[in-house]
Amino acid sequence: MTEFSTLTLEVTDGVAVVTFSRPEQMNTFTPTSMLELMKVFDITDADDAVKSVIVTGSGRAFCAGADLGEGGNTFNYHKRDASEQIMVGGIRRDGGGRVSLRIFQSLKPVIAACNGAAVGVGATMQLPMDFRLASATARYGFVFARRGIVPEACSSWFLPRLVGMPTALEWVYSGRVFNADEALAKGLVQSLHAPEDLMPAAMEFARKLTEASAPVSVALSRQMLWRGFGATHPMEGHIMESRALASRGKNTDTAEGVAAFKEKREAHFPNKVSSDYPDLFDPEPDFR
Repeated sequence: MTEFSTLTLEVTDGVAVVTFSRPEQMNTFTPTSMLELMKVFDITDADDAVKSVIVTGSGRAFCAGADLGEGGNTFNYHKRDASEQIMVGGIRRDGGGRVSLRIFQSLKPVIAACNGAAVGVGATMQLPMDFRLASATARYGFVFARRGIVPEACSSWFLPRLVGMPTALEWVYSGRVFNADEALAKGLVQSLHAPEDLMPAAMEFARKLTEASAPVSVALSRQMLWRGFGATHPMEGHIMESRALASRGKNTDTAEGVAAFKEKREAHFPNKVSSDYPDLFDPEPDFR
């Protein structure tokens, strides 16, 4: 198992649990945690034992935003180590955005189990995750305007789509920190749990989510739904679905799924994400 310095990775009953492991620093986000989090999703995509992924924090925070150890130069990319940066179109790329794009590309469902403070990138990195469960004591904040910066981690794309434009604008303009009840009421999170019940609830949800499903079908469906989110016409969805159906229909998973239904038994899907996931989508710019 790969060793990490800012997080841990454990796989139990088909569920990979990624835990930010710097509780004394409130699990703040650093260039190292960016690279390690991206590496984690490389690992979970390649591991056929993993059916879904949970991301959570240790201590009092999920992730309390960027590590501000550089003081006023924290967000000054021109004074950061060039080896940490990747350019696109002459622009230094935002590290949180690189993480969000990697999560977007995940071939396994991703669940946030928000155990505490989720501020700045700690909130925005949860947006491309499929589901967000939260402790009743969790708190969220899109605090960028209060730090003199702007939204990052692709949140200008994700946040309005998840909670609607008026809510996104109010949260971003004000930069205020709000509680888990408001996050639930506005649709940012799907459910609230007592702190001690959060991880058991997330584990149960993760296991039930895919226990009867074909892994390759789940991987394709995740990409189809997220990519379709930004489509401009239903024809784009029709073309994507037709291509995916043609690919799946000729595979042994489909024959097994139909046979299991007709024979009234549990299906045992033979196809693996690591070897049988089809390359059906247009190439994208390097998300790393």
